[in-house]
Amino acid sequence: MNNIHPTAIVSNKAKLGDNITVAPYAIIEDDVEIGNDCQIGPSVVIYNGARIGNRVKIKQSASVSHIPQDLKFQNEISYFYVGDDTVIHEFATLHRGTKETGFSKVGKKCLLMAYTHVAHDCVIGDNVILANGVQLAGHVSVDDWAILGGMCGVHQFCRIGKHAMMGVNSVAVKDIPPYVLSGRNPIKFEGLNTVGLRRRGFSNSDIEILKKAYDYIYNSGLNVSEGIKKVESELSDNNYVGEIISFIRSSKRGIIGK
Repeated sequence: MNNIHPTAIVSNKAKLGDNITVAPYAIIEDDVEIGNDCQIGPSVVIYNGARIGNRVKIKQSASVSHIPQDLKFQNEISYFYVGDDTVIHEFATLHRGTKETGFSKVGKKCLLMAYTHVAHDCVIGDNVILANGVQLAGHVSVDDWAILGGMCGVHQFCRIGKHAMMGVNSVAVKDIPPYVLSGRNPIKFEGLNTVGLRRRGFSNSDIEILKKAYDYIYNSGLNVSEGIKKVESELSDNNYVGEIISFIRSSKRGIIGK
């Protein structure tokens, strides 16, 4: 049984799961699907195209699946997906995709703090944390377990790798490779995210190998291409190193410097 406050406006065309709470003055439009055990806070607006998983919590005045802030958008059908167990805090603004991809997405068990912005065509992995005021431009990709500090900005089409961490107030205009710490302005490579990796069960031997890989890329005096070749020749048997190689090889904007 759902608990919908009488002041909420919920379309009878929306598909709601079981045990959903909808607080006062929330609005849920027609083409919306919400899973079980979700909490929709006061004055939240969930627009057409929202596809929300189970046990999702959306706090007051958040905006989910609004139309993209893209002048090329022509009201085409597109979606915004939210994975299970994600928490979206107050005044977050999440915009659905354009015709280029058709969707934006936030994965499972993510935490989006107050005033975060996820623009059109963004893809956020699982277990990601966006701290207060993080702003993602269009077509940004944030991989699993990444953490972006308060007030960070990410330029359109940039990628943030797995287990990477951005320091507070930093701005990414190039890709941030997996497993690294970054910060300052202009943003710089600050080393391996050792504390985060240990918390997530990475072995000491894997951490040492990752440190060595990034020493070749950033601290050896080689350029990035030469550093990657050295990493490939000596360390590519390690699966985590393989992800670094794949990430950097596929980068279109280049990676942050030191």
